[in-house]
Amino acid sequence: MSDDIKILVVDDEPVILKSCKRILDAEGYKADSASGGREGIITMEKNAYDFVITDLKMPEVDGLTLIKWLKKSRPDIGVIIITGYPSQETIKDAIELGIIDYVPKPFTPAVLIDVVKRAIEWKKKKVSDEVKKEEEFPPSMIAELDRMIKGYRNKPGSLIPVLQRVQEMVGYLPPIVQKRVSRGLNIPAAEVHSVVSFYSFFTMKPRGDHIIKVCLGTACYVKGIEEVLSKIKKGLHIEVGGITEDKRFSLEAVRCLGACGLAPVLVIDHDTYGAISPKKVTEILDAYQPVTK
Repeated sequence: MSDDIKILVVDDEPVILKSCKRILDAEGYKADSASGGREGIITMEKNAYDFVITDLKMPEVDGLTLIKWLKKSRPDIGVIIITGYPSQETIKDAIELGIIDYVPKPFTPAVLIDVVKRAIEWKKKKVSDEVKKEEEFPPSMIAELDRMIKGYRNKPGSLIPVLQRVQEMVGYLPPIVQKRVSRGLNIPAAEVHSVVSFYSFFTMKPRGDHIIKVCLGTACYVKGIEEVLSKIKKGLHIEVGGITEDKRFSLEAVRCLGACGLAPVLVIDHDTYGAISPKKVTEILDAYQPVTK
């Protein structure tokens, strides 16, 4: 229902704020207003909103700066821009930041209402898609994740240990799992994502049962590691960063494995193989294949 939707309108023109609030209130939405980007940020730090409708040209904190803050601190809030200067460049910048739509000034009530309704439908579809992705995980796994995360709630410094446990359970940290951690620990989703992105031992992509790490450092490169990598890719029908169809292997390229004296070198899981060659790598990979009777 429309009265469940909370919208914040941010604009430095009082007449725009009054017009938007009047139109949105009449449609049953819960609309608040802020007279600039700075006030908008302060308001959103205190209250939760589904959508923000913001002008682009504002003093002190402009619309693009506000949108960047939103994407970092409140990524779940949908953004609509309202501007009297819908140039190709400004719209392009806003679209790249992930806005849903825009309303040009001057506007009629029908235009504003139509854009808001489309934004709501877009967000519903996005949520539905995320629920479908979440349903790909067994209910028992979801329940165990929630139970584990709950045990860490309100404990200082718990984010990294929780992410490590979650990755052990799920195998990787896709956005839908990150959001579950965010909700469970009451930590902004942007903070969870930044930690996952920063530490190399976290991955947002599925990994195979066996992880192949090929060193592309200088010592390995001059001793022919590229031929070995090519052999692996052809033999397993896989690209760097990918996973085999049977999910048995995933392939990663790294800058250094700290074993230059063994070059060319690769690691499979925790096993290091030095002085590797295309012929040797085929024999090694065969040892990780399932035994067939």
